[in-house]
Formats: sequence, structure tokens, C-alpha cells
Amino acid sequence: GINAEYMGTINNPTYMGIQETISHRSDALTPIVLCTALGLIYILAFATRLFSVIRFESVIHEFDPYFNYRTTSYLVEHGWYEFYNWFDDLVWYPLGRIVGGTIYPGLMATAAVVYWGLHLINFTLELRNVCVFLAPFFASNTTLVTYFLGKEIKDKRTGLLAAAFIAIVPGYISRSVAGSYDNEGVAIFALLLTFYYFLKAVNTGSLFWTFCSVLAYYYMVNAWGGYIFIINLFPVYVLALVAAGQYSPRVYIVYSAFYPMATLLCMQVHFVGFQAVQSGEHMASAGVFFLLQAHAALNFVRHHLQPASFNRFLRFGVLSMGSLAALAIAVGVFTGYISPWTGRFWTLLDPTYAAKNIPIIASVSEHQPTCWSSFFFDLHCLVFLFPAGLYFCFRDLTDGSVFLILYGMTSVYFAGVMVRLMLVLAPAMCLMGGVAVSSLLTTYFKQIGFTEGKLNKVQDSRGTSAMVIIAGLTLMMWFYVRHCTWVTAEAYSSPSIVLAARGYGGQKIIFDDFRESYYWLSQNTPEDAKVMSWWDYGYQITAMANRSVLVDNNTWNNTHIATVGKAMASDEDTSYAILRKLDVDYVLVIFGGLTGYSSDDLNKFLWMIRIGGTLDPSIKEADYMSAKGEFRVDGEGGSKLLNSMLYKLSYYRFGDILTNQTQPGGFDLVRNSEIGKKDLRLQHLEEAFTSEHWIVRIYRVKPELNR
Repeated sequence: GINAEYMGTINNPTYMGIQETISHRSDALTPIVLCTALGLIYILAFATRLFSVIRFESVIHEFDPYFNYRTTSYLVEHGWYEFYNWFDDLVWYPLGRIVGGTIYPGLMATAAVVYWGLHLINFTLELRNVCVFLAPFFASNTTLVTYFLGKEIKDKRTGLLAAAFIAIVPGYISRSVAGSYDNEGVAIFALLLTFYYFLKAVNTGSLFWTFCSVLAYYYMVNAWGGYIFIINLFPVYVLALVAAGQYSPRVYIVYSAFYPMATLLCMQVHFVGFQAVQSGEHMASAGVFFLLQAHAALNFVRHHLQPASFNRFLRFGVLSMGSLAALAIAVGVFTGYISPWTGRFWTLLDPTYAAKNIPIIASVSEHQPTCWSSFFFDLHCLVFLFPAGLYFCFRDLTDGSVFLILYGMTSVYFAGVMVRLMLVLAPAMCLMGGVAVSSLLTTYFKQIGFTEGKLNKVQDSRGTSAMVIIAGLTLMMWFYVRHCTWVTAEAYSSPSIVLAARGYGGQKIIFDDFRESYYWLSQNTPEDAKVMSWWDYGYQITAMANRSVLVDNNTWNNTHIATVGKAMASDEDTSYAILRKLDVDYVLVIFGGLTGYSSDDLNKFLWMIRIGGTLDPSIKEADYMSAKGEFRVDGEGGSKLLNSMLYKLSYYRFGDILTNQTQPGGFDLVRNSEIGKKDLRLQHLEEAFTSEHWIVRIYRVKPELNR
């Protein structure tokens, strides 16, 4: 009776009309909920990157961003024409640098356009603040692009979860916090935008979306050298579709239109130019383009020949075209038209290549291989969700899932080879995480009877297990949020230009030695003074002190850097001859022995020796080691180390300083040892300035004595 009454009720036309109305209202609420969620994610992505501004101030971080800020200031002040033809005589003395033709100008152009646009509407924001907040702004935009990319790969739920993941993932935040004014701040946005438009074009076969992907790729080429990843991933993706049996005319149309247009636009970037058709890094995309044309031609011929005739034609075509391609490649390589792979590219294929052949590349910390702990630190639970996402992608193989599989697997490899490329891996991990969590929640919500917004009675014990798994996923997400917030606040929101530490009483201590020293240089040295330092600090010196430097972070001239390394590693007499030859007026060194600042020059000294040894074979690393083969600064240190110019400039007057109540004077807090030489005297240099906490030490080079 109850069942009959119930069935009669639900079949009542009035009841069915009410249900239909409620259903329509629920559907109408879906876009509102979606837009609200995306809006909150957008705000979250921006707000979580402001820790550095709140805790310190609106300041530009690291080293490269200071060059970017300086070039942006020049662009805003002088305009496009002067910017592209700018010869900078403050850097790489006495060589200088043609800036417009040796940089990717996308970041500077973006900041300048934003600055001009804000001033056009009378919002007079200072250029420095535009640069400081540009990366968080583009990180917020990246969340929207990630949503659409995830939606294109699978569905809305996947896109929404991926957007939430990427909003706070530390692997991306590390290069997009407020003040991180570097190329990657806009490049990841351009990378994902190119992926979205290209995948949209493949799914629809539309030339409009293909053209959009070309424009996004052009912006990416302007922004970052990582565009090489795109132009090699797309041909691999096309080949994978062919191998997986998912090749279609849509793929042919999109790639055949994308490659020539993208290459032509790529060549318009001064720093790339003809490399787009000559360098080895671009040859894969060209090869797949011609392969697709051959495939299309064979398909055309197949429909006009008998099978036996076609097989003969196929054998002849494959042999002749293969021979012609091999001959063209051989001629291109031997004539030099096809340039060889760069050292950085070889390092991606062989992680030991740079250490063996190009120490200047190996000396850069962000070029080192990634340790396992870094993966968890920068990605947290996404590391465990990645395999699950792979499984669901392989289970439901589509054009989008094939692309995500290739993007994920290649980026995992490259991130393992070079820690800097964790930045490229983070979006792939977020998308894979979105696929995994979305698929798992959809599966297990069905098992507990939650469908179409209604929770029905659990049918069996599977529902209980499903609820446990859903609760576990929820807990994992909660830990992910906590971890990401902590990493962002503590690890990635401290500008290297301003240091902070805790005193014995827990009070916060600020070390502003870098800006103090650069200001001293700008106010107390002649405008034409030349400053020698290790290349790490070149960009900051020119941007903040406005003084000429011998080397900087561009690292394009190994001979120049090796000369500086030789000067640092040699005794004072030999170094003085090099300084006079290079017209050096001041020498700047970074020293952390008093404060415990571990990123000082003495901890980089072995790289100075190795790089200097490429210029002068007499400089051998073993000569600077102790009898046991250890790098020590105490009495057991190598004689050449204790007599080197860097050792003297770092420890001059340090022997009288008491750094630890339980240790004698001259105790180095970084190396945890008492220095081997305390009574150091300078003959050819004199101390000009030492910052408050001894982190920056500047010495004046004495003029030669009259003969």
C-alpha cells in the first residue's frame, strides 16, 4: 500500500512539474557556483603570494629580477625603439652588451603595457610595484587557464580541482611570489595558454583555435627560453596520436597550420631569429611537419592506386624520402647550417654533461639535479596522486589524456634532471591530481549513493569503504593546504636582498647589508668606477648601485668569468696584476662567517677554482684542499687557499672578532672552524666599506706606485 501510494505520488503531474522546476533551478545555480569557486581560487592565488610584502616590504627579490626591473625601467623611459637598440656599457666591462638582442623581452613588455594601461586610467602605480605584483597577478590568471585546460582534457570538475591545486602549489609559488619579477612569472601562464588553445584546436579541428595557440606560443617565445619544451612536446604528441591509432584529419590540419605560423612568428623575436629553423632543438618539430605531409600524400595516393602498385610506390617513397632526409641532415650538420645542441640542452639529456664540460652551467644551483625530498616539498600529495591520474588517463584514452600523459611524463624527467624545471612539472602534477581526485570522488560518491545532488540509502558494505576513502581524500587535501601555506610563508617569501633571522630571545633580526652596501657604492664611488665581484651579484650592482661590473648573471662569456675566478683564487700579487689589467677600482665579496649566512663567496670558492681552471690549467682544485682532500679554512687548509685573495678579503680583521662565547676569536659560523690565518695584511688593496653585519665587504684597489 505504501509503495502504491508512493508511486502514485511521484507520477502525479503536479509533483513531476515541481521536480522539473527544482531541477532547472539547480542547473541554473551551477554556473553561479562555478564562477564563485573560480573567483575565490583567483583571489586565493593572488593573496597567498603576498607574504613577502606583508612581512618585509614591496621589494624585488633574488638577482635576475633586478636586471629585469632595470631593463623595464629603460623601456618605459625611452620607448620600444631605443630599448631594442640599447647598448649597455655598464655590464661586462669593457665589452658591454646589446640588451635588445640578447633577452626575451616578453616580461618587460608585459610590465610596461600594464604600467602604461594603469596610467592611462589615472591609476598611478609606481613601476617597481607593478613589477612586484605582476607575478601574483599572472598566477591568478594561470588558475583560470588551468581550469579551462583541465576541462578540455576531461571535465569541469577536473578543471576546478586542478585550478585549486595550482593556486597554492609550492612548485609554482617559488617563482611567482610578490617580488619575483622573473620570466617564469608570466611564462607559465603562456605555457598553459598555448597548451589549452592547441588542445582545443585538436579537439575541434578549428583553425581559429590554432591561430590562438600560435599567438599564445609567440608570447611564450617572447617570455622564456622554455618555449623549446612546447615546440618539442607538440611533435611528440602528434607522433603519439599516430602510434595510438588516434590520428585524424583534425591533427593534420592543426599541426600543419601551427608549425609554419609559429615558426615565422618565433623568428621575429630578436634573441631567437633564425635559430627557429637552424638549431638542433627545433629540428624535431620540422621533421614531424614533413612527416605529416608525407603521410597525407601517401593517403592521397593510396586511393588512386591498386594495392600492389601502392606497395611498390610506398617502398620507393620511403627509401627515397628517407635517403633525402638523411642527406639533408648530414649536409646541414657538416655545413654548420644546423647548429648543435646547446650545453644546457645536453645537460637535460645527460645530467653529468655540465659538470664534466661546462662548470659555469653546473655552478648554478638551479641547474642541479632534484633530490627526492624536493619533490614532496614542492608538490606534497600531488606526488602520490600523479600515478592515480596516469591510471585514469590510460583507462579513458582520449586526445586530451594522451597529451596530459606525455606532458606529465616528460616534465617528470626534466624536473628530475634540473631543479629549476620543477616549475614546468607543477602544472602537470596539478592537472594529474585534478584527474585523480575528480575520478575517485565520482566513483566513490556513486558507491555511497550520492548521485545528481541526492544522497540515497547505502546499499552494501562498499558504501562504508567509499566513505572512508572520501574522508581520506578530504584529509589529504587539508594537509595539502596546510603544507602549501607553510612552505609559501616560510620558504618562498623571503627576499634574498633582505635577510631575516631569529635571535636567542626569539626576536626577529633583519639583515639589510646588501642594500646598505649598494647604496654606499652609489654615493661614495666615482660614477665610472668598475667593480669586480663574482657573477651572482652583477645584476644587483648595476641596478642598485649604477656602477660598471666585469661579469653578471648573464654568464655568456666564460673567459671573462674564468678571469674573475682566477683573480679570486690567486695570491694577492697575481690578483693585483689582473685587477690593474681589467681597470678594476673596487672588489666586492660576500662573507657569512659572522652571521652564519651560508651563501657566501667562500662556499662558492670551489666553483671559482674550477671555472678559473678552464682558463689557466695551473689552477687545480687539489691544491686548495687539505692533506686529506677536504675543503677547510682552518690551519689544516691548503696553502693556496690560505694565501688566496678571496680568503684574505673575507677574513681581513676577522681574527679579532668573537662570534661565539665558547670559541676563540675568528671562529667562522658557516664553516664551524677557527680560521687558519688571523693576522692578515693587505698590500695592494685597502678596506673601503664593511656592512653592518659583515655580509658585504668592499675593498679599494690601490693605484700602482710610481717607478
